[in-house]
Amino acid sequence: MRRMFIGLTVLIVAVAMTATAALAASPHFKKGGTPTCTFSGTTSIPVTCTGKLAGLGNDDLNIHLEVAGFAVYQCQNAGGNIAPGQNKVLVGPSSSDTAIPADAIKNGNLTFTTNPATLSASPTVSAAVAGCPNPNWTGVNPTLTLTSITLDIFQPVTTRIFHCTASDPNGLTSPVTLSCS
Repeated sequence: MRRMFIGLTVLIVAVAMTATAALAASPHFKKGGTPTCTFSGTTSIPVTCTGKLAGLGNDDLNIHLEVAGFAVYQCQNAGGNIAPGQNKVLVGPSSSDTAIPADAIKNGNLTFTTNPATLSASPTVSAAVAGCPNPNWTGVNPTLTLTSITLDIFQPVTTRIFHCTASDPNGLTSPVTLSCS
């Protein structure tokens, strides 16, 4: 009787361990599903990313998108004359979150599109900030350049499963495929 009890206990533990392993998630990007981000604009740059995931668990998912860049201003004097500015003015970061409920994940698969994160610059800045010749000028007409994108994917919403980035100090070109770890 004791042997049967021990054998039954071992069998129950083995089944329980197998069931736990079967429920465990193994998230990964599908072939061709690595996040790709698109954007356009010079005075305001909305950035949206898409991707395809597989191996997800049955929890809510959150995608955090953050973008940054710089603006270059023209200098305008009191008479309305325009001259190019000198300085790159850092802009951002700007971010957005995309919440995806567990019931939107089908058989561990998800195709996602993020809410846009929009990079924007102040319409005017001081002469010193823009690199104008003297304080009588004002920085106007900003032209934005996007230099970095960071996308973090969380499941459950407190556990990061992917960290994806792209950056270029001279500016990114749309579309851009992110590198993920």
